[in-house]
Amino acid sequence: MTAQEAKVFDMRTTLEPDVREQIGEILADGSVTQAQICRESGVSSGILSPWLQEKYRGDSRAVESRLRTWLDARARKQQVASALPIAPPWLETPSAQRIGAVLAYAQMAGDIGCIYGGAGMGKTVTLRAYAEQNPNVWVVEMHAATAAVASALEEIAEAVGLRGLPSRAVRLHREIVKKLRGSEGLLIIDEAQHLRTNAIEAIRALHDATGVGLVLCGNEQVYARLTGGSREATFAQLFSRLGKRLHLAKINKADVITLAEHYRVTGKAEQALLLDIASKPGALRGVVKVLRLAGMFAAGSGSTKVGCEHIRAAWVDLGGA
Repeated sequence: MTAQEAKVFDMRTTLEPDVREQIGEILADGSVTQAQICRESGVSSGILSPWLQEKYRGDSRAVESRLRTWLDARARKQQVASALPIAPPWLETPSAQRIGAVLAYAQMAGDIGCIYGGAGMGKTVTLRAYAEQNPNVWVVEMHAATAAVASALEEIAEAVGLRGLPSRAVRLHREIVKKLRGSEGLLIIDEAQHLRTNAIEAIRALHDATGVGLVLCGNEQVYARLTGGSREATFAQLFSRLGKRLHLAKINKADVITLAEHYRVTGKAEQALLLDIASKPGALRGVVKVLRLAGMFAAGSGSTKVGCEHIRAAWVDLGGA
């Protein structure tokens, strides 16, 4: 055996068990599953399992190389994640409290509500937080593919736990009504601006037939469609029953301060800078991204506090002007 061959052999016998050992440890601690490793590394389950058991008869070094690349990438992600402050899943900001009041009223009274405003105002995260904290609340996010009646009803059926139903509007309506009737629940339609007129009317019919609360949530178009043009002819039954309407027209200063304080940014200059960022497209969502990245920049520079320089650097790094 030549010196080069011996070196290759030594690498194969010493590196492969090391990779196996690392993967065995993370599988044992439950941080990942074999299925997740296969998805992320590109190594199929039919190869990974025998390779881990040292029974694989193919190119073992090629498998090891892929898995080592995956382990290295995973380590880099963990290093970045450890420096990146954790984003709060939800904070009870003043605006969140106002959104929650509309949701609570609609569910308690079996009424219809409408929440509308620009992107990044915290609507969606608050809807989902309310659903997690209250029984029989279903959040259904609409999009371009669910604009029509049948597809919108399919999405609602999936959300309320009805699966495998035929894609016929009449059948979907009937089964959803059976599921919701008597539940004292709340059906929340997020991104409702994507729905066509007849789909909105079909959802209103679910409310009429079951008595569950209904809240339509989305951007400015949601309310504009209910109030503009030939509203009397198209949405008369729905508009006349709106019990509560909430317009989130602009960022609430107190929302930004609440977020800043969560990240321990208490300086007046820093908070003023965040308020300016919140006034731009992205609103609160942009502020959260900036605060997380600024926290990482501060840690990287050895600072225990996020300063204006870190906020500005994060804003620029995220594409801000």
